[in-house]
Amino acid sequence: TLRTEERQRLARERREEREKQHAAKETQILEKERKAKLQYEKQLEERQRKLKEQKQKEEQRRAAVEEKRKQKIEEEKERYEAVMHRTLERSQRLETRQKRWSWGGSVTPDSESKTALLYTASKRSTSTANLKQTEAVMNKRLSSSAALLNASDRTRRSQLSPLDSSVISRLLAPTQASLARSKSAATLSAD
Repeated sequence: TLRTEERQRLARERREEREKQHAAKETQILEKERKAKLQYEKQLEERQRKLKEQKQKEEQRRAAVEEKRKQKIEEEKERYEAVMHRTLERSQRLETRQKRWSWGGSVTPDSESKTALLYTASKRSTSTANLKQTEAVMNKRLSSSAALLNASDRTRRSQLSPLDSSVISRLLAPTQASLARSKSAATLSAD
């Protein structure tokens, strides 16, 4: 009986030991599962947070692009309006000049339009003839003055340093440009 009791006790102890090991394994497995679940949830939250941030950044970028586009359209609109305004002002100025230069100082009615047209046509033909004469005179003057300038320039430049001669040629350039401007002004006034 002692031996059977001893065997039963040893068998019970082994069974208890196995149950303890089995319970420990189960708790380890459960702990691992819990940790894996927590990590998965953490990763999921992180991914969702990143997606949300990315979406917000994308929306901000889109809003900035849209704002830039609107601003560009507004600037182009303002530029276009300014150009139109300047063009209208110029055309109004031209109209007022033409009215000032027209025969009688104003636009003529239909009954007088034929005589006004004849008058302006004869006026234009005489003014173009006068213009051609003044052009020929101005061209002669320009060529003679240019020849004089070139001759005097050559003698002076031979005595001056290259720096001084370049400064003098630069100073002479506006004079020739102003002559050209006066010629174009004469052409415009004749027209």
